[in-house]
Amino acid sequence: MSFQKKIITFALSMQQTDGVNPNKKKKRNMRIITGLYKGRRFEVPRTFKARPTTDFAKENIFNVLNAYIDFEDCKALDLFSGTGSITLELLSRGCRQVTSIEADRDHHRFITQCLRALNTDKCLPLRADVFRFIKNCKEPFDFIFADPPYALKELAELPTLVLDKQMLVPGGIFVLEHGKDNDFSAHPRFAEHRSYGSVNFSIFR
Repeated sequence: MSFQKKIITFALSMQQTDGVNPNKKKKRNMRIITGLYKGRRFEVPRTFKARPTTDFAKENIFNVLNAYIDFEDCKALDLFSGTGSITLELLSRGCRQVTSIEADRDHHRFITQCLRALNTDKCLPLRADVFRFIKNCKEPFDFIFADPPYALKELAELPTLVLDKQMLVPGGIFVLEHGKDNDFSAHPRFAEHRSYGSVNFSIFR
């Protein structure tokens, strides 16, 4: 077999593997870890700016959070939703209502497509600026998760903004995902810090 034919054969075999089309390499998988939709996967375009929380970090932080809160029948808020990874995980774990806040048009559209695929009406996906939403928010939540861009200049202010606005019910939990350079241990409502590789979480209550 000539070298050229070998190349063509190899290219065809790559296209046919697992029934995946040749555009597969342009996407990445986002997986729901456990619960009602356990194992469901969604392909996230690589052109997206959002950085989904890794499966390893997501699984471990939810294991920790199980000691703090029962997600069944929980009312949750996902700030800076990105690809919707945390929103979908919360729905899968039994939350009765999840509000998803994402400003980017394409990311918001992707989240709504995922929700449609799950055939769920328990999520309100809003295309909105997080800080405007916080300013105008009038309802409390049992659980709030925020995954802002690590370089966001207002990142360090988020715990105070959320907690001073009384967006949590008594006994509620706020989780902030952030980079390694942030330290919230001096915050009066700081509970603990967890680190999984380059992903860091600070828990407040």
